[in-house]
Amino acid sequence: MTDPAAPRPVPNDPFAVPESVLEAAAAAATPPPSGGSPEPEPVDAVPAEAAPAAQAAEPAAAQPAVEPPAATPAAAAPESTVEPAVPAAVPSFEASHDAVKVIESREDYLAAVEQIAAGHGPVALDAERASGYRYSQRAYLIQVFRRGAGAFLFDPIAIGSFAELQDAIVDEEWLFHAASQDLPCLREVGLVPTRIFDTELGARIAGFPRVGLGAVVEQLLGITLAKAHSAADWSTRPLPQSWLVYASLDVELLPDLRDALAEQLEAAGKTRIAQQEFQAVLTRAPKPPKAEPWRRLSGMHALRGGRALAIARELWEARDAFAQETDIAPGRTIPDAAIVAAAAAAPETRKDLAAVRAFTGRASRSELDRWWAAVEAGRTTEDLPKLRGRGEPTLPPPRAWADRNPEADRRYKAARAAVLARAEELDIPLENLLTPDTLRTVAWEPPADLSTDGVAAALAAMDARPWQVEETAARIAEAFVAAGQDDGRATPASS
Repeated sequence: MTDPAAPRPVPNDPFAVPESVLEAAAAAATPPPSGGSPEPEPVDAVPAEAAPAAQAAEPAAAQPAVEPPAATPAAAAPESTVEPAVPAAVPSFEASHDAVKVIESREDYLAAVEQIAAGHGPVALDAERASGYRYSQRAYLIQVFRRGAGAFLFDPIAIGSFAELQDAIVDEEWLFHAASQDLPCLREVGLVPTRIFDTELGARIAGFPRVGLGAVVEQLLGITLAKAHSAADWSTRPLPQSWLVYASLDVELLPDLRDALAEQLEAAGKTRIAQQEFQAVLTRAPKPPKAEPWRRLSGMHALRGGRALAIARELWEARDAFAQETDIAPGRTIPDAAIVAAAAAAPETRKDLAAVRAFTGRASRSELDRWWAAVEAGRTTEDLPKLRGRGEPTLPPPRAWADRNPEADRRYKAARAAVLARAEELDIPLENLLTPDTLRTVAWEPPADLSTDGVAAALAAMDARPWQVEETAARIAEAFVAAGQDDGRATPASS
């Protein structure tokens, strides 16, 4: 796919100089056909498993000045002679796309950086991981597109440092669709933006009913995409050509999508809201790790007693260590159900563990010694876990508030109704106007000062953005006062 010609600018775009929709591409777009062959099942993440074979050497994507070399198999995923299944019918937009290759050498990477630096306008980025296949959340493919340069797909494992690309584009606006999903793995390779435009978040603020990339592209650009490989194993080497086309389109359309969204946000008076939300994505701190992550095992409620919990804990920790060591998603070694079944059975010998019918999984027998050592540690430890976790203090579910804290229940219901009404007026999802956790927290533990200023200060302390405080503080304060009056007595300063 060649770099789209730059259309005429649209005036009064507060984000950057906008351009019109990809008219030629939109004219060629047709809805995806129904039926056809089913999608190929994702390749197993275990390195010994076969990986789909690559297509033959073809010209590079987006016509970069320096053609990347042909893809070669990665050492961690040996090449297979098995061809991936091809759908019986392919949507015309994908079918008309130029062949795509992956840049895997430092020489071709540096040449691509020069082309990207010489381009113009914002820089679109995306990253593909192997969630559900690998333990790590690292990027296995990084896509970059810029007008005047084209689309470039990089193998971050082969390339290593991206310092040169960072230096070339650090001062530009970076475009993402759902930036919060890509920023962590991009930071791992040294790609850190200073200014972003998130088309998924922008679509939410604009009031779109569906905010997936395919839905927003179809609504604003008139192009129908086949979002077929989002859950693929992107650690596969070599990557099939259909996957590479999918990955390239994820960035090629973002500049035009960004411009169309910027127009809609400006027309709706939501530009300032979007800017604050984009900045919040950049500055949001990562969530701290769970104190006892093993308690998130599915089916834990079926276990009774501290001994069973100890076995489950030891098995979870053994599985996590093995998964990290082999870079395989934990659930692809032994599933949660197998851990819970073994903990409930509390086998007394290795043979007894092997006899537990529900103790299944790819590594359930090949690593039986490892699992038995964990079971034995759980059976003999004196460090029995408490029946209830010791994680961060959490509020009770709202359905229990009427009994546990009636005053907070009245405050919450009144405030939620007021905030919901404002969200509908703004045509913004309730959770984007104010997060549910923030609303519940301020209702459970209200500030001593129930004035608008007092509530505003409490919301700001919980990282509510200025626009959120402006839109909700007065409404929440009024709702709290009304909730107290409805009860026939003054609202208490605190619960």
